[in-house]
Amino acid sequence: MKKKDRVFQGAASALLLFLGVLCYNHFNVREYSEVFREAAAEPAPKVALTFDDGPDPVYTPKLLDGLKERKVHVTFFLIGKKLEGQEDLVRRIQQEGHLIGNHTYSHVDLSKLSESQAKEEIEKTSNSIYEITGEYPTYVRPPFGEWQEELEFEVTMLPILWNIDPIDWQRSDVEGIVRDVEKKVADGSIILLHDCYDSSVEAALRIVDDLLEQGYQFVTADQMILE
Repeated sequence: MKKKDRVFQGAASALLLFLGVLCYNHFNVREYSEVFREAAAEPAPKVALTFDDGPDPVYTPKLLDGLKERKVHVTFFLIGKKLEGQEDLVRRIQQEGHLIGNHTYSHVDLSKLSESQAKEEIEKTSNSIYEITGEYPTYVRPPFGEWQEELEFEVTMLPILWNIDPIDWQRSDVEGIVRDVEKKVADGSIILLHDCYDSSVEAALRIVDDLLEQGYQFVTADQMILE
């Protein structure tokens, strides 16, 4: 091999070594492992926290304060006859990024009403929500989970039910409510609570703290059912 060729090969090897050192320093092994670990990580499990029977002038603001502090969004299904006098509170729910749904005007079992009566219960509430927020709700939670499928064509709304119900409206033991929810919770859970009881609000914020620590992501109910 000619001396000139050996010099060229030596220079090329030195250049490759130099570039290798630069690459190693810029993308070290730890950084590579972090990138691959993040890419391989599974998506966070999702849960939707929902609240019925509000708005309540005392406990709904307390709940909103706690949710805002934790940067968590939930869904509120509002009763129409409770909206008068609580317009600012309803607007606050909307402005802070929560989903507002319809829980009928007077919290009645829709399956026991005629179709026209059931339609009136829903539309009266939707109109009241629109007058306050400028938006018609898209989702309805029928009280007691009783729904008439024909209403979906009459009111163009989708019902949202639940798969975890700790019966918080019948009890005031915060520990028991939290325990009953957390032993059943899983990816895709829709949790039913009420924002008109102090114990329910306290339990809800405890549940949020615990599930966030476990890696859960909180979404609104529409995000859950549309995925």
